[in-house]
Amino acid sequence: MAPSFKVASYNIHKGVGTDRKRDPARILRVLQEIDADIVCLQEADLRFGTRASVLPRFLIEGHSDYIPVPLDVQHDSMGWHGNAILARRGIAVERHDIIHIPCLEPRGVVTATLGIAGANVSVFGMHLDLSGLWRARQARAIAALADTARANGPVVLLGDLNEWRANSACFREFGKHFAVLDPGPSFPARRPLGRLDRIMHCGALVAKGCGVHGSALATTASDHLPVWAEFRVTSIHLPPRA
Repeated sequence: MAPSFKVASYNIHKGVGTDRKRDPARILRVLQEIDADIVCLQEADLRFGTRASVLPRFLIEGHSDYIPVPLDVQHDSMGWHGNAILARRGIAVERHDIIHIPCLEPRGVVTATLGIAGANVSVFGMHLDLSGLWRARQARAIAALADTARANGPVVLLGDLNEWRANSACFREFGKHFAVLDPGPSFPARRPLGRLDRIMHCGALVAKGCGVHGSALATTASDHLPVWAEFRVTSIHLPPRA
């Protein structure tokens, strides 16, 4: 059996749930339910003030199986414009970076190359603009960078695309290079209608399944439900270390 791994994307709404309570520990309990190997978070930092992480590092390390991928952006922040990546303990972080993208409002992309399932998998986490024109521009820029990363191994992209339309320019841009999965409606959490949260992958990965995690806890923890996908690696590429 070829090796496989599970990813998830979760807009945690700065830890504020549909009950209007901020509860970082509740977010971590949802992540335990999903049991993914790699998680991309959106809205993981506070919006104002020091823009500190919603999930303090001591809380993550003391109450979960994850470690934050270091982005080296800001002392108290876990993410870049709210985007962050968590990896299960034991997964090697080979590289990590932040990416500036064209934007109308503050936006960015985080990326990491992680050693998992016998491959170096490049992960891109994102939260795209509310404007359709800017979303298309952002998708074009991200897809081009991610397509280049395919030379080094499998690629998966995750995030809140803020896209309601199935035939949008945003999806067409990503679809030029990657398969776009549709886990299902994920927003708003209590009565999901919008398929805003998506996962995309290159041809070196085969999706074994995908879906929306709609547990009772998840419907309260954030205004978005998490989405997940499980992949099997079909093309293993481990470039030699420098």
